[in-house]
Amino acid sequence: MSRAMKRYRINEIFYSLQGEGRNTGRAAVFVRFSGCNLACSFCDTDFRAYREMTSDEVVNTVKGILPSFVDNRSGEGVGTARSSVLVVLTGGEPTLQVDFDLIDALHHAGFPEVAMESNGTKEPPPNLDWLTVSPKEQVSVNRCNELKCLFDESGRADDCGIRADFYYLQPCDTGDPVRNAEIIAACTEYIKQHPKWQLSLQTHKLIGFK
Repeated sequence: MSRAMKRYRINEIFYSLQGEGRNTGRAAVFVRFSGCNLACSFCDTDFRAYREMTSDEVVNTVKGILPSFVDNRSGEGVGTARSSVLVVLTGGEPTLQVDFDLIDALHHAGFPEVAMESNGTKEPPPNLDWLTVSPKEQVSVNRCNELKCLFDESGRADDCGIRADFYYLQPCDTGDPVRNAEIIAACTEYIKQHPKWQLSLQTHKLIGFK
């Protein structure tokens, strides 16, 4: 299927800061794909509404959502400031839809860093620049840039045999402040005993942005 004909089911596209993991604090455009091959109880994405978009429509929306100064800062070329913005493909499970052509189109539009957040059940396209894996069930990916595992009340972490450049534990948000505090304390102690891991907090929730 040609790039012009293929359509992707997009839940939303928005501009914010990356709130988790290695790229915390970076300006990022998030492209959220609708649909997943898992059914996690803590998932906070509503997949019922989505828009079918071609790669050109996705790229134009990503470019158009940026403030004008990102594209046209004085003294810089049109794509210079834009190249500092991270594009994050998330979901749902983006590997179910994302292909080489879409990533290639984003690169050609002036976004040299295209990242993906995946559950690791399916290999991503080879031209992806950064892969974050948050394993939930049986995984097929054995290598990623960043492994981000939820730390819950079980009090243990499992890297699922995945090799990564960076290993993060993210305390599970139960919605109960008392239980959350207990999980964070246990996660902190676990990392002190297993320093291979680093702490990843959901800073976007802590300071109240999307």
